Amino acid sequence: MIDLEAIGHDVASAYASHLGRKQGRRRKLRVAFVVAALAGVFATVAIASDIGADLQLDPTKWAILGGGSTDAGRGTYVHAKLTSDGSHSTFMVEHDAGLSPYEAFLLHERTKAAANATSPVPVLTETGPLCTPAQLTRAEAVAFGALSAFGPGTPPDVTRTSVIDAETKAFGDAACRGLEYGAEQAQLVYAGKEPTELLMPGAR
Repeated sequence: MIDLEAIGHDVASAYASHLGRKQGRRRKLRVAFVVAALAGVFATVAIASDIGADLQLDPTKWAILGGGSTDAGRGTYVHAKLTSDGSHSTFMVEHDAGLSPYEAFLLHERTKAAANATSPVPVLTETGPLCTPAQLTRAEAVAFGALSAFGPGTPPDVTRTSVIDAETKAFGDAACRGLEYGAEQAQLVYAGKEPTELLMPGAR
């Protein structure tokens, strides 16, 4: 069984430490699930400005299996294994300060693709072409439509199923890579965890 509480604690501690040192920089903490073909993989994405200081895993809990970077270090990822049960996780840090919402999305997709390509366990990925700016905007708008059934501030883990179902119905066979990202952005903003400035302009 994957110890989500332990993962959350490690990342939350690192992120809180970052907030204390780097006030004023755009940053976000995003948590998402990656479905594995043969094994459960939990992926935590911490967007921050300094991977060394912001993403330090407890060596008594985690075994580092490898990692890498993209975009001259703007995107960085680490594959790790929880020593208590052998479950695998991938942690990604994306330096997106100063980027437009769509550029931040592209950075995320490049970092995720690189991480998936080097993952020590098989993972399932989104299919289809990369979402265009218009499609990403629509994905966020569709997500907000589904979120309207919930009260503002509802946590993403409560709204996730409804939002993903709405995305699937809205896009059908025209699905593109990035629907999960758009849905997640909308969920985090609706939950009050992210500023609206991180959304595509047409979805605000």
